[in-house]
Amino acid sequence: MRKYFGTDGIRRIANTELTPNLVFKVAKAGAYVLSKHLDHAPTILIGRDTRISGTLIESAMVAGFLSYGAKVKLLGVMPTPAVAYLTRKLKADAGVVISASHNTYEFNGIKYFSNKGTKIPDDLEEEIEEIMDSEKLGDLNAINEKIGTSEYALDLVDEYVYFFRKNFDDDIEKYNRKNFVVGIDTANGATYEVAEKVFKALGIKYKIINNQPDGININQDCGSTHLEGLKKFVVDNKLSLGIAYDGDGDRCLAIDEKGEEIDGDKLMAIISQNLRKHNKLKKDTIVGTIMSNLGLNKFARDNGLEFLQTKVGDRYVLEEMLKHGFNLGGEQSGHVILLDYNPTGDGILTSLMLIKCILEEKKKASELGALVKKYPQVLINAQVNADKKFDYEKDSEIKEQIEKLEKEFAGNGRVVIRPSGTEPLVRVMIEGEDQEYIAKKASEIAKLIEEKLK
Repeated sequence: MRKYFGTDGIRRIANTELTPNLVFKVAKAGAYVLSKHLDHAPTILIGRDTRISGTLIESAMVAGFLSYGAKVKLLGVMPTPAVAYLTRKLKADAGVVISASHNTYEFNGIKYFSNKGTKIPDDLEEEIEEIMDSEKLGDLNAINEKIGTSEYALDLVDEYVYFFRKNFDDDIEKYNRKNFVVGIDTANGATYEVAEKVFKALGIKYKIINNQPDGININQDCGSTHLEGLKKFVVDNKLSLGIAYDGDGDRCLAIDEKGEEIDGDKLMAIISQNLRKHNKLKKDTIVGTIMSNLGLNKFARDNGLEFLQTKVGDRYVLEEMLKHGFNLGGEQSGHVILLDYNPTGDGILTSLMLIKCILEEKKKASELGALVKKYPQVLINAQVNADKKFDYEKDSEIKEQIEKLEKEFAGNGRVVIRPSGTEPLVRVMIEGEDQEYIAKKASEIAKLIEEKLK
């Protein structure tokens, strides 16, 4: 098991767990591992979200990279998918995002992206960890003219805005309606400026909230993890649609004109229909995860589509897509990958695809959202000892209780148990036809896991 990297990079409390010293090591070791595969000093892009600790982590990251001779371009506050896109577009050797995504402000994190704009594979993360903890790290020093340099490249945000104009300008202009107005919630995060630039550039009418970051209000009762405020905003202002991004901008959830949620499963269903209509849905397949609702599975089956499920994590969805040549996949949380555009989840991209679908079909958001009939789903987090969160599979009593419930469901429900990649939690998800019953069973299993894995 890896020591530092989880399912989505390194994520810890800033300056106590994710210390400048640890960040320096991550950067220096990363530059070394990267340089082994190059014949030149690597160029690395760095973007961050709006957390108060962002510049602290950024400074330590830059120092680590420069100490091994890397060249750094600082993008400033930039969504995760923008860093991925620009890394590939500019042919940089790697990209780094400093963010803890949907977590509260006291956390921060580090994600590496390859020159192809994808998250680096597990084996490279393991190699970085090995160097971080080795005595060799102290000897890896650039000297004299080999010391790295850094520069600010804040204007590269315009390249990202142009990416959306290039891909959506014609369709939005063709189908846009005068009475179509979108509510945008940027979660006081990385999209707080660029989302507005994109919507202005495309001529989409909008009203924006939670775009005044102060370093500690990122994701605070707003964004894709707290939809209540946006629901009220959409209904009160009689808007056509609401869009909520998360802290680093790689996720998107939507609210229809009635104030009802359109989650990642529904987004994929809506987008799949539009892509298929234009003969652009490769192999008529959607890739989801084990957390995707049974309703999406049924939608795919009823519409003659293939639906594949991977373990939780957008990297595993992407791996499946790349391996078999699919171009649409994602997670219920709103992390949707549209591989023809960008090899990572992109909240702004997903929202524009949804808007294109609504406008082109000349329908309301609620009509498209009704494509998927959702099964009730309950998710409970069991608090456990961090060192024991993978031990639930070894406990006979836990296994017996899960197997008994699955047998009872007989295909009309599911039990999914998975450890969190970043926190001392085991997530218990149960899906079925009776909300009250599955809530009771999820609570029972979560309680048992907490007792057994203290």
